Amino acid sequence: MKKILAVVGSPRKNGNTHILVRKIAEGAKAKGAAVEELLLGELSIKECDGCHRCWKTESCTKKDDMCGIYPKIAESDAIIFGTPVYWYGPTGLMKLFIDRFVYFNSPGNRGKIKGKSAVIAVPFEEENPKAAHLVVELFQKSFEYLEMKLVGKIIAPGVSEKGDILQKPELLARAYKLGQALADR
Repeated sequence: MKKILAVVGSPRKNGNTHILVRKIAEGAKAKGAAVEELLLGELSIKECDGCHRCWKTESCTKKDDMCGIYPKIAESDAIIFGTPVYWYGPTGLMKLFIDRFVYFNSPGNRGKIKGKSAVIAVPFEEENPKAAHLVVELFQKSFEYLEMKLVGKIIAPGVSEKGDILQKPELLARAYKLGQALADR
Protein backbone atom coordinates (compact mmCIF):
# COMPACT_ATOMS: atom_id res chain seq x y z
CA MET A 1 0.00 0.00 0.00
CA LYS A 2 1.34 3.43 -0.97
CA LYS A 3 1.80 5.97 1.82
CA ILE A 4 1.08 9.52 0.79
CA LEU A 5 1.56 12.65 2.87
CA ALA A 6 -0.83 15.48 1.92
CA VAL A 7 0.52 18.85 3.07
CA VAL A 8 -1.80 21.87 3.11
CA GLY A 9 0.20 25.09 3.22
CA SER A 10 -2.77 27.43 3.48
CA PRO A 11 -3.81 28.98 6.78
CA ARG A 12 -7.43 28.64 5.61
CA LYS A 13 -8.88 25.32 6.74
CA ASN A 14 -11.40 24.01 4.20
CA GLY A 15 -10.34 26.72 1.76
CA ASN A 16 -9.49 26.27 -1.91
CA THR A 17 -6.05 24.76 -1.28
CA HIS A 18 -7.39 22.34 1.31
CA ILE A 19 -10.25 21.29 -0.99
CA LEU A 20 -7.88 20.76 -3.92
CA VAL A 21 -5.38 18.73 -1.86
CA ARG A 22 -8.23 16.72 -0.36
CA LYS A 23 -9.52 15.90 -3.86
CA ILE A 24 -6.07 14.59 -4.88
CA ALA A 25 -6.01 12.56 -1.66
CA GLU A 26 -9.48 11.14 -2.41
CA GLY A 27 -8.26 9.90 -5.78
CA ALA A 28 -5.25 8.25 -4.15
CA LYS A 29 -7.41 6.63 -1.46
CA ALA A 30 -9.74 5.28 -4.14
CA LYS A 31 -6.73 3.35 -5.51
CA GLY A 32 -5.89 1.96 -2.07
CA ALA A 33 -3.30 4.45 -0.85
CA ALA A 34 -3.04 5.44 2.79
CA VAL A 35 -3.09 9.23 3.03
CA GLU A 36 -2.19 11.37 6.02
CA GLU A 37 -3.09 15.04 5.91
CA LEU A 38 -1.01 17.79 7.53
CA LEU A 39 -2.47 21.25 7.98
CA LEU A 40 0.57 23.48 8.38
CA GLY A 41 -1.59 26.24 9.88
CA GLU A 42 -2.28 24.00 12.87
CA LEU A 43 1.38 23.14 13.45
CA SER A 44 4.35 24.98 14.91
CA ILE A 45 7.23 24.96 12.45
CA LYS A 46 10.13 27.30 13.12
CA GLU A 47 12.46 28.74 10.54
CA CYS A 48 15.67 26.98 9.57
CA ASP A 49 18.63 28.99 10.81
CA GLY A 50 21.18 27.19 8.65
CA CYS A 51 23.17 25.74 11.54
CA HIS A 52 23.60 22.41 9.67
CA ARG A 53 23.52 20.40 12.87
CA CYS A 54 21.32 17.94 10.97
CA TRP A 55 24.30 17.35 8.69
CA LYS A 56 26.45 16.33 11.65
CA THR A 57 24.01 14.52 13.93
CA GLU A 58 21.12 13.71 11.55
CA SER A 59 18.77 15.55 13.93
CA CYS A 60 17.49 19.13 14.00
CA THR A 61 18.15 21.62 16.80
CA LYS A 62 14.62 23.00 16.55
CA LYS A 63 12.16 21.50 18.97
CA ASP A 64 8.92 21.92 17.07
CA ASP A 65 6.36 19.91 15.10
CA MET A 66 8.73 19.42 12.17
CA CYS A 67 10.77 16.94 14.23
CA GLY A 68 7.71 14.66 14.24
CA ILE A 69 7.07 15.25 10.55
CA TYR A 70 10.53 14.17 9.35
CA PRO A 71 9.80 10.46 9.99
CA LYS A 72 6.42 10.78 8.21
CA ILE A 73 8.16 12.27 5.17
CA ALA A 74 10.79 9.52 5.24
CA GLU A 75 8.14 6.77 5.48
CA SER A 76 5.97 8.20 2.69
CA ASP A 77 6.15 7.11 -0.92
CA ALA A 78 4.84 10.43 -2.19
CA ILE A 79 4.03 13.92 -0.98
CA ILE A 80 1.28 16.29 -2.08
CA PHE A 81 2.30 19.94 -1.59
CA GLY A 82 -0.57 22.44 -1.63
CA THR A 83 -0.14 26.19 -1.34
CA PRO A 84 -1.99 29.20 -2.65
CA VAL A 85 0.04 31.95 -4.30
CA TYR A 86 0.85 34.80 -1.90
CA TRP A 87 2.69 37.68 -3.53
CA TYR A 88 3.85 35.35 -6.33
CA GLY A 89 5.38 32.85 -3.92
CA PRO A 90 4.14 30.13 -1.57
CA THR A 91 2.61 30.96 1.79
CA GLY A 92 4.97 31.60 4.69
CA LEU A 93 3.74 28.33 6.18
CA MET A 94 4.83 26.35 3.12
CA LYS A 95 8.12 28.23 2.81
CA LEU A 96 9.04 27.40 6.43
CA PHE A 97 8.17 23.76 5.73
CA ILE A 98 10.27 23.64 2.56
CA ASP A 99 13.19 25.45 4.18
CA ARG A 100 13.38 22.72 6.78
CA PHE A 101 14.04 20.17 4.00
CA VAL A 102 17.72 21.10 4.43
CA TYR A 103 17.52 18.16 6.85
CA PHE A 104 17.12 15.85 3.84
CA ASN A 105 20.02 17.45 2.01
CA SER A 106 22.51 16.14 4.55
CA PRO A 107 24.51 13.06 3.50
CA GLY A 108 22.98 10.91 6.27
CA ASN A 109 19.39 11.84 5.45
CA ARG A 110 19.54 12.21 1.65
CA GLY A 111 18.36 8.65 1.02
CA LYS A 112 15.18 9.35 3.00
CA ILE A 113 13.90 11.76 0.33
CA LYS A 114 15.68 10.80 -2.89
CA GLY A 115 13.37 9.33 -5.51
CA LYS A 116 10.09 10.25 -3.76
CA SER A 117 7.22 11.32 -5.98
CA ALA A 118 5.64 14.72 -5.47
CA VAL A 119 2.67 16.62 -6.81
CA ILE A 120 1.78 20.25 -6.31
CA ALA A 121 -1.59 21.96 -6.04
CA VAL A 122 -1.53 25.73 -6.50
CA PRO A 123 -4.77 27.73 -6.43
CA PHE A 124 -4.68 31.53 -6.68
CA GLU A 125 -6.80 34.60 -7.22
CA GLU A 126 -5.44 35.93 -10.51
CA GLU A 127 -6.83 34.64 -13.79
CA ASN A 128 -3.46 34.49 -15.54
CA PRO A 129 -1.78 31.09 -14.98
CA LYS A 130 1.61 32.83 -15.16
CA ALA A 131 0.95 34.19 -11.66
CA ALA A 132 1.89 30.73 -10.33
CA HIS A 133 5.15 30.53 -12.28
CA LEU A 134 7.50 31.36 -9.41
CA VAL A 135 5.75 28.94 -7.04
CA VAL A 136 5.95 26.13 -9.58
CA GLU A 137 9.59 26.95 -10.28
CA LEU A 138 10.43 26.95 -6.56
CA PHE A 139 9.02 23.43 -6.23
CA GLN A 140 10.64 22.20 -9.45
CA LYS A 141 14.08 23.44 -8.46
CA SER A 142 13.74 22.18 -4.88
CA PHE A 143 12.61 18.72 -5.99
CA GLU A 144 15.34 18.55 -8.62
CA TYR A 145 17.96 19.46 -6.03
CA LEU A 146 16.65 16.84 -3.59
CA GLU A 147 16.34 14.28 -6.42
CA MET A 148 12.58 13.98 -5.96
CA LYS A 149 10.23 13.44 -8.92
CA LEU A 150 7.57 16.05 -9.69
CA VAL A 151 4.99 13.77 -11.27
CA GLY A 152 2.07 16.17 -11.59
CA LYS A 153 0.62 19.55 -10.83
CA ILE A 154 -2.73 21.28 -10.65
CA ILE A 155 -2.67 25.03 -11.26
CA ALA A 156 -5.99 26.65 -10.38
CA PRO A 157 -6.33 30.31 -11.38
CA GLY A 158 -9.30 32.50 -10.55
CA VAL A 159 -10.12 31.26 -7.04
CA SER A 160 -9.98 33.73 -4.18
CA GLU A 161 -13.06 33.36 -2.03
CA LYS A 162 -13.28 30.32 0.20
CA GLY A 163 -14.89 27.52 -1.80
CA ASP A 164 -14.47 29.10 -5.26
CA ILE A 165 -12.66 25.94 -6.39
CA LEU A 166 -15.96 24.07 -6.05
CA GLN A 167 -17.18 26.04 -9.08
CA LYS A 168 -14.42 24.45 -11.19
CA PRO A 169 -15.46 20.80 -11.50
CA GLU A 170 -12.98 20.17 -14.33
CA LEU A 171 -10.07 21.07 -12.02
CA LEU A 172 -11.46 18.90 -9.23
CA ALA A 173 -11.81 15.99 -11.65
CA ARG A 174 -8.20 16.47 -12.80
CA ALA A 175 -7.09 16.58 -9.15
CA TYR A 176 -8.90 13.32 -8.41
CA LYS A 177 -7.28 11.64 -11.44
CA LEU A 178 -3.88 12.98 -10.39
CA GLY A 179 -4.37 11.34 -7.00
CA GLN A 180 -5.25 8.04 -8.68
CA ALA A 181 -2.16 8.25 -10.87
CA LEU A 182 -0.01 9.07 -7.86
CA ALA A 183 -1.26 5.98 -6.03
CA ASP A 184 -0.54 3.83 -9.10
CA ARG A 185 3.11 4.98 -9.42
